[in-house]
Amino acid sequence: MASVNPLLAHSTLPNQAPVFDKIKDKHFLPAMRAALKEARAEIRAIKTNPEQPTFTNTIEAFELAGERLGILSSLLSNQMLAAGTPELKAAEDKISPLRAKFSMAAFTDIGMFKRVKTVWDLQHNDPALTTEQRTLLKKTYDGFRNGGALLKGAAKKRLKDIVEEMSTLGSDFSENVKKDVEVFALIVTDKDDMKGLPEDAIAAAAEEAKARGLENRWVFTLDYPSYGPFMTYADNRDLREQMWRAYGSRGWKTANDNQDLIRRIVTLSHEKAQLLGYKNHAAAVLEDRMAQTPETVARFLEQLRNAYKPAALKDLESLKAFAASRGQDDLKPWDVNYYSEKQQQELYGFSSEDLKPYFPLEKVLGGAFDHFSRQFGLEFAENRQYPTWHEDVKAFDVTDRQTGEFVGTLYTDFHPRKGKKGGAWMTDYRAQGLYQGRIERPVVAIECNFTKPLPDKPALLDHGEVTTLFHELGHALHGLLSDVTYRSKASPYVPWDCVELPSQVQENWAYQRETLALISGHYQTGEKIPEDLYQKLIAAKNYMAGYAGLRQVNLATLDQAWYNTDPKEIEEKFGFDVLAFEKAATEDTRLFPMLAGPTSTSFTHIFAGGYDAGYYSYKWAEVLDADAFEYLTELDTYDTYRLDKYRREFLAKGGTDNPATLYRNFRGQDADPEALPRREGLLPPKPTFF
Repeated sequence: MASVNPLLAHSTLPNQAPVFDKIKDKHFLPAMRAALKEARAEIRAIKTNPEQPTFTNTIEAFELAGERLGILSSLLSNQMLAAGTPELKAAEDKISPLRAKFSMAAFTDIGMFKRVKTVWDLQHNDPALTTEQRTLLKKTYDGFRNGGALLKGAAKKRLKDIVEEMSTLGSDFSENVKKDVEVFALIVTDKDDMKGLPEDAIAAAAEEAKARGLENRWVFTLDYPSYGPFMTYADNRDLREQMWRAYGSRGWKTANDNQDLIRRIVTLSHEKAQLLGYKNHAAAVLEDRMAQTPETVARFLEQLRNAYKPAALKDLESLKAFAASRGQDDLKPWDVNYYSEKQQQELYGFSSEDLKPYFPLEKVLGGAFDHFSRQFGLEFAENRQYPTWHEDVKAFDVTDRQTGEFVGTLYTDFHPRKGKKGGAWMTDYRAQGLYQGRIERPVVAIECNFTKPLPDKPALLDHGEVTTLFHELGHALHGLLSDVTYRSKASPYVPWDCVELPSQVQENWAYQRETLALISGHYQTGEKIPEDLYQKLIAAKNYMAGYAGLRQVNLATLDQAWYNTDPKEIEEKFGFDVLAFEKAATEDTRLFPMLAGPTSTSFTHIFAGGYDAGYYSYKWAEVLDADAFEYLTELDTYDTYRLDKYRREFLAKGGTDNPATLYRNFRGQDADPEALPRREGLLPPKPTFF
C-alpha cells in the first residue's frame, strides 16, 4: 500500500505543528498539486453558488478557500530559507509557476469578480460589518482589481505571462547570493594573519577548517558570525580588504551573477504596474501603505538624509583623524569597522567583546522569555514532542500565565549551516485565525545566524546580536499575540511600513538596566553585567549614529530608485549597468566611492524578500518605535497598564484596520517625529516631570 504523503495528512502534534521528521523534499510537489486541485474546487463552488452574493458566502468563503495551499506554501518557502537543498530548489522551481498560474486564474476570474464586486457595491460602507470584515472586503476587492480582473484580451494574457515568469525570479536571486556565500572561503595558514581576532573567532575558524577536512588551517567565511568579527578585529588589512571585496561582490560578476535577474525583476515589475494603471511599481506597492505615495517616501528620506548626513560626515572625519593618528592616512571601507571599534574603546573604554562573556545564548533567551513574561504575562516551555528540521532547532509552547490559555508555538533556529540563508528573520508556518471553522493559534519561528558553541564554551553573543534576538522575538511576539478572525488579517500581516514596529521597539529594552539583569550572566561565574560596563554601553549607544542612519537611508534610496524609475530611462542613461545606476542613485547618501560590486546584486530584501519599494519601512517604523518606547517606559520599565494597552490595541489587532488608526488608539496621538532624533542623540532628550 502506498504511504500517505505527510504533507496531506492531518498533524497529530500539539497545535497541529508540521511533522518535520516525516517530511521529505520529494513530498512537496505532489502535495502542492493536490492542494491546488482542492483550492480550485473550493473557488469553483463559491463562483457557482446560486444564492445572492453576500459577505459570508463570497468574501469570507474566498478568504477560507485554499487553506491547505496556504499552509504548504509557507512551509515550502520557510524550508527553502532554513534548510534548502538542490532537490527542494528543483521542486520549488516547478511549484512556483503552478502557484502563480493558480493565483492569476483566481484573481482574473470574471465570474468570481462579479460576486466580489456585488458585495463591494452593497456593503463596503455597511455598519453591520465589523471593522475587520470591512478591511477584508476592501482587501479582497483590491486584490481582484490589482490581480487583473478588469483587464481584457492581450493585456490580461500579458499580465499572466509576467506573473508566471516572476514567480521564480526572487528565489533564483536569493539562491545566487547563498551560493556565492557558500563558495567563498578565506583559508589562513599563518596564525600571525589572525592577530587582533578574539580567541572565539579563531576557534570557530579552526572548527570550520576541521569540518572541511583541513588540518592546521583556519577558515573564515562570508556568514556573518565569521565575517563580522574578522572585519572588526583582524589587524591584517590586506585580508580585511579581501573579505570585504568578496562580501561586496556577492551576485556580481561571479558564476552566480544577479545582474540579468535585476533587469528582469525591475522591468517586469514596472510593466505589471503599468498594466494595472499605476505609474510604476513603487506607486502600486505604496498605495495601501502608511506612506501611500512615492512622493511621501521621497520627502521622508530627504528629511532623514538632511538630519543624518552632517552627523555622518562628522563621524567619518573623526574616524579618519583617529585612524591617521595610528598611521592609517587613507581610510577605506574595509577599515571602518576595525577603526571604529578601536575608537569606541578609546572614547568610552568599551569594546563589544567586553560584553560577550555576559551573554551566553541560552541565558539571553531564557531572560528574554522572562522579559516577555513581565511585559505580557507569557510563559515559554520547551516541548520536545515537536520534531524539528535540524538538531539545532528547539520548540516552545507559549501560554498566557494569567488565563492558562495556549498562545502558540515558537521555534528557534540560531546557527548558520549549509543550505540556510544568512541574516535573521521571523516567519510563520501557520498564522493565527480561522481554519476549518475554528480559530487556531499560530506556529511561528525565528531564524538567526549566531556563532555556534565551541566544545569548551557556549555560544556567546555580542550586544548587537542581543538586539537582533530581541528584534526577531518582537516579530514573533506580534504573530503570537494576534487575535483576529481572518488569517490574512493576522499579525504580522500588516502594511509593510509598520511591520517593523513590534520588532524594533523591543530592541530598546536591550539597553534597560532592569532587562539586562534578566538576560545577562557570565558564562563562567553567573555574574551580572557590572555597573561600570553598563554605563559604558549606554555612553557608547549612539556612537556613529549619523553614519549608521545614513547607511539605512542609502539602502532605502537605492530601493526607491529601482522601483520608481522607468526601466527605459535606466536603459537609455546607463545601458542597464547595475553598478552605474547604483552609483548615480546613491550619490548623495554615500560617503565612500564604490570599490567593490554594487549592493544591488546581493540586496535580497528588495529583489527576493518582499521589501521591494518598501525598504524605507525600517526607518519609518523607527519613528513609530521611538515614540512608542518613550510612552511605554515613561513611568516604569515594565508599565503593565500601557503594555497591556499596546497588546490589545495594536499587537492583537494585526491588519484589521488602518495602522495609523491602530497606533492612535494605542498611543492617543500620532507619533512624534522628533522621538527618533532624540533617541539617537541628534536632539536633546525630552523633559521629564516624574
